[in-house]
Amino acid sequence: MKIAFIGLGNMGGGMAANLVKAGHEVRAFDLSEEALAKARENGCETFASAAEACEGVEAVVSMLPNGAIVKAVYTEDVIGKAPAGAVFLDCSTIDVATAREVAEAAEAAGYAMVDAPVSGGIAAADAGTLTFMVGGTQEAFKRAELVLSAMGKAVIHAGQAGNGQAAKICNNMLLGIHMIGTCEAFAMAQKLGLDPQTFYDISSVSSGQCWSMTSYCPVPGVGPTTPADNDYQGGFATGLMLKDLKLAMAAAATAGIDPQMGQRARELYEAFDAAGNGTRDFSAIIETL
Repeated sequence: MKIAFIGLGNMGGGMAANLVKAGHEVRAFDLSEEALAKARENGCETFASAAEACEGVEAVVSMLPNGAIVKAVYTEDVIGKAPAGAVFLDCSTIDVATAREVAEAAEAAGYAMVDAPVSGGIAAADAGTLTFMVGGTQEAFKRAELVLSAMGKAVIHAGQAGNGQAAKICNNMLLGIHMIGTCEAFAMAQKLGLDPQTFYDISSVSSGQCWSMTSYCPVPGVGPTTPADNDYQGGFATGLMLKDLKLAMAAAATAGIDPQMGQRARELYEAFDAAGNGTRDFSAIIETL
């Protein structure tokens, strides 16, 4: 399949490379010349604009920083530029309202479109083991599934357009809450005289067990290797966690709900980010607790 890929950053670069490995012809675009050079090394053909990359393709995949950029790219460079009948897959994490607005614009122009945000981080993007949460019609999902399966281990249909984004922000709100709770528990255990490894051995097989403990432990030298073992470098940046928590709070406001734990997690990560920790892994928040 001939596929345009727009946005070749930390996530998009690995995803595009996996499409090439799966036998697809990838036409890539990014504003960064360094990202384009790396894409060429990985077998992509690169172009000077998103519109050029979309010429003659059967699918367009995007991985972009925010909703405003997604809307601009699709309305200015993709819709009407990609061939009629192409399917669009936006894998960015953006607000639900913009995801639905862009999907409506694409569908009005005769295209199928899904929002397909991801879970798994940079390592999973490089390894092709991402989880995709997909919003869109059943027909659009079936067409997108072939492309997404080349980049991930799980492709799950979440329902109508925008539901992929809804699933992503709810999941990451839960993750932010869990990580803070896990960090507080380890900090408290240590203050009470418990060795961190001993506490891990107990809690990891007890009712306190959660992903933030057993798969992504925030304490160096405890459990499997995580960013905590690399001075909290790599992994999922605090700035990205804060972005997702802000999206979650905005969605909650439009839905008329008050997620108090989610709001508190946003406040704590906002302070941690403001203290200069935006590029550090989000589990480094244990240092403040």
